[in-house]
Amino acid sequence: MWESILTEWASLILRWLHVVAAVGWIGSSFYFIHLDLSLQPRRDLPEGVYGEAWQVHGGGFYRIMKYLVAPASMPDELTWFKWEAYTTWLSGFALMVVVYYLDAELFLVDKSILNLTPLQAGMFSLGSLIIAWLLYEGACRSGLARHELPFAIGGYVFLVGLTYAFTHVLSGRGAFNQIGAIIGTIMVANVFATIIPNQKKIVAALLAGQKPDPELGLAGKQRSVHNNYLTLPVIVLMISNHYPLLFATRYNWVIVAIVLALGPIIRHFFNERHKGHKSPWWVWGAAAAGMIAIMLLSAAGPRNATTGALSTAPTFANVQDIVLSRCSMCHGAEPVWESIVTAPKGILLDTPEHIRRNARLIGRNAAWSTAMPPGNVTEMTTQERTLIAAWLAADGL
Repeated sequence: MWESILTEWASLILRWLHVVAAVGWIGSSFYFIHLDLSLQPRRDLPEGVYGEAWQVHGGGFYRIMKYLVAPASMPDELTWFKWEAYTTWLSGFALMVVVYYLDAELFLVDKSILNLTPLQAGMFSLGSLIIAWLLYEGACRSGLARHELPFAIGGYVFLVGLTYAFTHVLSGRGAFNQIGAIIGTIMVANVFATIIPNQKKIVAALLAGQKPDPELGLAGKQRSVHNNYLTLPVIVLMISNHYPLLFATRYNWVIVAIVLALGPIIRHFFNERHKGHKSPWWVWGAAAAGMIAIMLLSAAGPRNATTGALSTAPTFANVQDIVLSRCSMCHGAEPVWESIVTAPKGILLDTPEHIRRNARLIGRNAAWSTAMPPGNVTEMTTQERTLIAAWLAADGL
């Protein structure tokens, strides 16, 4: 009991910290991208200033200037933006350990996809996280990133390919979390391994009375732009575990592919506006089409759904037998599943009344998707899911 309580509290605290840190990081990142793109050159600017922007907020006016690469001498006070990113990743990785690694049997493994042990799944997750970042970092340092469009297309294909592979190794929920964790790791590593070290080198050059290398600033800006376009997709992936029709349906990897495309084009709209260019309104048409495609794909049902007609019409008694044998050990007044003390989300499925009351949730999680049972630990069959779906279609709702 105490182990379960401590795990639950650790999950809550880490999730809270993760969200707060991410809000700070994303907010500052979006602000500085907006600021960079809105800077205007002026004749009366100090030497070395790339541009300036006037802004109003909080009852006052701000005049902001950016030096590229650096001013002639170091200012007395300098604010660094790094701990928001570091805290986001550290809290996120700790949360992944608590939720996905310690409970891998429920959330990372789906034995109907691949029969992995919790240790094997955890090692696969950690190993792919490291390898994916190394491949990205190697591509950037090789100079490939200088060719922006080919690099973006190659990166997109790389992430979609990883997603397809993950959905055939891990559970759908685990696969979505894994690709989100990889993108998040790349983003934080950009700050930790390139942006901040380059800024420190620029500061050191100023203190030594030397002229900083402009390539350091350009490399940092390049990684910052990468982070800007990756932010929206990673947010969707991190909250996707609340939506089983996304991660636990037949075309889940195609849904990720659409999300990975929609995020950057939506950021493109705002970036163009920040530059003062004509707004690319076509973006919202593309975004609407993408969301409609996701909705249709999410309605395709589980990967191994049975399409043939049932031999007999399903009855409530059939559904009750399935739910009691596959779901009630967790969703009961006194759960018997190890590490679960109370019914998840307070949902009880141990009486006819409870089953009827939660029929729509049962359909969403166990018939129209394979989100439940988590990891299919109770081995609900495809035929059982089909029967529940047929009952719901007939008179269950």
